[in-house]
Amino acid sequence: MALRSLALATRKTLTLGLNSTRLSQSRALQTFSLPDLPYDYGALEPAISGEIMQLHHQKHHQTYITNYNKALEQLHDAIQKGDSSTVAKLQSAIKFNGGGHINHSIFWQNLAPIREGGGEPPKGSLGWVIDTNFGSLESLIQNINAEGAALQGSGWVWLGLDKELKKLVIETTANQDPLVTKGPHLVPLLGIDVWEHAYYLQYKNVRPDYLKNIWKVINWKYASEVYEKESA
Repeated sequence: MALRSLALATRKTLTLGLNSTRLSQSRALQTFSLPDLPYDYGALEPAISGEIMQLHHQKHHQTYITNYNKALEQLHDAIQKGDSSTVAKLQSAIKFNGGGHINHSIFWQNLAPIREGGGEPPKGSLGWVIDTNFGSLESLIQNINAEGAALQGSGWVWLGLDKELKKLVIETTANQDPLVTKGPHLVPLLGIDVWEHAYYLQYKNVRPDYLKNIWKVINWKYASEVYEKESA
């Protein structure tokens, strides 16, 4: 499933106003699986070690998917039984694990090996709008790094497109909240995971070093493609 479609589908289950009639009438419960990476685990070295990438993908992302599928199955059963109390209780698990799946699926696409264009500055419309909104790419990176370093606890820092205001925005979200929780009109172009599991084995507790080096493997081509599609 395309990431945009996945985000839209999951947005419906992240809200308390679930359409129980539609879910109860569904013939089969949809489940999610771990997406393949578009590169080898060691392809992002030295910016991100292969050990981190393998653990992050196979263990952490897989755990979010496993728990997300479990929560969706429990939700399906609760709706079938008319158990509104359990439906309400499951919302936090769906938001956390579903958000973890959405965010990591985007994150893998936001990275690319240097030999495949990772770190190359954005071109075309996205490059122009970055200069317009932030003054320069360097200024944007400084702002994102500052927001990511200042985020307390675990979470994500995002470059998003505000489709309502037609401008780029920098946002942070706590835990595994996807960007859509900050507003239905926000589209993620770039998301950086600042949970410790994303960098601790290599950078220890020095998150700013991780944020500095990850730009060497950022896939601006992917971000540009999303921008072109969503800003049309």
